[in-house]
Amino acid sequence: MHTILEKKQFSAEVFYLRVTAPEIARNRKAGQFVLVQIDTDFGERIPLTIADADAQEGWIALVFQTVGATTHKLALKNPGDKIEAILGPLGKPTHISKLGTVVCVGGGIGVAPLYPIVKAYKAAGNKVITIIGARNKELVIFEDEMRAASDELIIVTDDGSYGRKGLVTEPLKELCESAAPPAEVVAIGPPIMMKFCAATTKPYNVHTVVSLNTIMIDGTGMCGGCRVTVGGKTKFVCVDGPEFDGHQVDFDNMMMRMKAYKGREEEDHHKCHMEMEADKVGDPDAKAELSGGAK
Repeated sequence: MHTILEKKQFSAEVFYLRVTAPEIARNRKAGQFVLVQIDTDFGERIPLTIADADAQEGWIALVFQTVGATTHKLALKNPGDKIEAILGPLGKPTHISKLGTVVCVGGGIGVAPLYPIVKAYKAAGNKVITIIGARNKELVIFEDEMRAASDELIIVTDDGSYGRKGLVTEPLKELCESAAPPAEVVAIGPPIMMKFCAATTKPYNVHTVVSLNTIMIDGTGMCGGCRVTVGGKTKFVCVDGPEFDGHQVDFDNMMMRMKAYKGREEEDHHKCHMEMEADKVGDPDAKAELSGGAK
């Protein structure tokens, strides 16, 4: 059992939980993730990257977006509540070394798992330039943390409501074309964002690392649900990743596979929000009807 110590709601769909997990906190490294299961009898396992941790205090931080039934249930939990099982740390950690200038690019909730990577590169003696992007100002997360950990922070929003108006690839391209281009780029965010970050850096031969968050079930490589094609070879995100050379990833194939449960996720998303609204107005009949399978 793991106890929730703190909960924050960054936006309507994005939540932060600080959870007790002493062994994971002591052993985790930047770039690794955990599998969270809130119901050990029937619940699914969901992969969540470790956004922060404190080895001495024995906690890890998880940031997630409500998409399907499990993430909606997780969002309903509060400080003092328990999480049945957290398995980890899993995956290969980020390879951190002193390279010179490293540009770290985060999109949406991908900014959260990027945070420990930014700190690790900075601690290794690199100059770290961080670019974070969001659709609008309200969806910008971890700004203060990234500003403190980076030598330079660039914020872009799709609608121009905060920072620069545009996409993360625009300042990334400018940095690649500068007199002192980065030695490495790390990108974490929606697959389409990582795809275009890799496409942006490729003409400049800048090594680009992406962290993939695919469908995942057992976290051991046995189920094959997380398989991706990298450099023409089959890899498993849970054991071979989650980080890969962005110039070698077949993003189109990965995005196609990730749509496998999109219909079910949308159905669960709608149903869970309807149940939450029924809870707010105190209508047990409506909640019971919805729980019985309302679409």
